[in-house]
Amino acid sequence: MLPLQLIDSFLLDYNVGQALLLVFILALVGSLPLKSQKIIAINVTAFGVIFLLTPQSLVPTHYLYLGIALLVVGPMLLTTANR
Repeated sequence: MLPLQLIDSFLLDYNVGQALLLVFILALVGSLPLKSQKIIAINVTAFGVIFLLTPQSLVPTHYLYLGIALLVVGPMLLTTANR
């Protein structure tokens, strides 16, 4: 477990969108060894929803556009995934 002060000192330097982007990248890299396009597609879609539903008072507007792009790419990845 990380101490709460370490997490708090990290988040003070960055906004919520940047922290969510870091978590998205870490989740994407963590799901790559599974070699499952469906898991990656679900991950991309889920983070698209998270970016889209994050209040705009906490993040800049370009994270909203990232969420919309992820919501377009995620289902396309899911439909092209092999069974």
